[in-house]
Amino acid sequence: MKRLSKELKQLLESGTVLPAHPLALNSARELDEARQRQLTRYYMASGAGGVAVGVHSTQFEIRDPEVNLFEKVLALASEEIEKANLNRPFLKIAGICGPTGQAVSEAEIALKYGYDIGLLSMGGLQGWSEDAILDRVRAVAAVMPVFGFYLQPSVGGRIFSYAFWQQFAEIDNVEAIKCASFNRYQTLDVMRAVASSSRREKISMYTGNDDNIMADLLTTFKFNIKGEEVAVGFKGGLLGHWAVWTNNVVQLMERVQAYRKNKRVEELEALLALGVQITDVNAALFDPANAFHGCIPGIHEVLRRQGLLEGRWCLNPEEELSEGQMEEIDRVYAAYPDLNDDGFVRMFLGGK
Repeated sequence: MKRLSKELKQLLESGTVLPAHPLALNSARELDEARQRQLTRYYMASGAGGVAVGVHSTQFEIRDPEVNLFEKVLALASEEIEKANLNRPFLKIAGICGPTGQAVSEAEIALKYGYDIGLLSMGGLQGWSEDAILDRVRAVAAVMPVFGFYLQPSVGGRIFSYAFWQQFAEIDNVEAIKCASFNRYQTLDVMRAVASSSRREKISMYTGNDDNIMADLLTTFKFNIKGEEVAVGFKGGLLGHWAVWTNNVVQLMERVQAYRKNKRVEELEALLALGVQITDVNAALFDPANAFHGCIPGIHEVLRRQGLLEGRWCLNPEEELSEGQMEEIDRVYAAYPDLNDDGFVRMFLGGK
């Protein structure tokens, strides 16, 4: 059983920026290896604390036998991270999917390429009981550390009970949970379950609620647990939204960390106002108006404009921007110029 190193556990606990790594394709919808590697370098140069590869933003189709890119993308990111020889901790997170056998196999592949923790998707298991899914979590946790993942139903996830998360939090080698339920009630279920867990000091909560990023990061969740007030909160984020404008995100996270220390009311108000702008941008990128159909192409479009991708192609030709989505991206780009990191990207690409 692999465990997280002390320095990586400290990084998780302190709170950091974890982008979900996209997939770079050429016009033939084949892997663009040079740009795939370049994206990984961009996230490191941006100051992110790690990267999640083989996740929803990397497209689940990479696992299809005719595509067969899961191991390849894990290998490419790992090679670039090792080559960079960073003088700071950097989390290598591998997306893990499928039934128990597949999930354990993917965890073993992740270990082969030096990954630190597995982001364990609960998607695609609609007919499974909660007990069966918990057994699957235990099987993966026996191989490597687990980053739990509450995935919203709109993109293949399912709703779990409070009791499920209570038991989930008690599993040894679960180090973190990403809450991407996009729902306040379900988010509260997870936070309360962790607060009531005997392992609450060992689990780092990360927001995956791309529609509510700043409010999640700024909120202290307080619960009465057996007569005692227990406070928990989101340490950082593991987000598809953070796959773009990442250098700006790192600076925003620094502001959040400073607020947590100083608790200045005027800064809280400013950050919450900024959070509204970020959610507006997310609506353009993630396409909730069309049930998130254009969420991956929306991310790709921004990276294309910056020169980090050649185009916004996806493995599934049906995955394209929705009608009106391009205009929405144009609108938020113009409305919130301080949120992008175009200048940083220009410098990054000029230094290749």
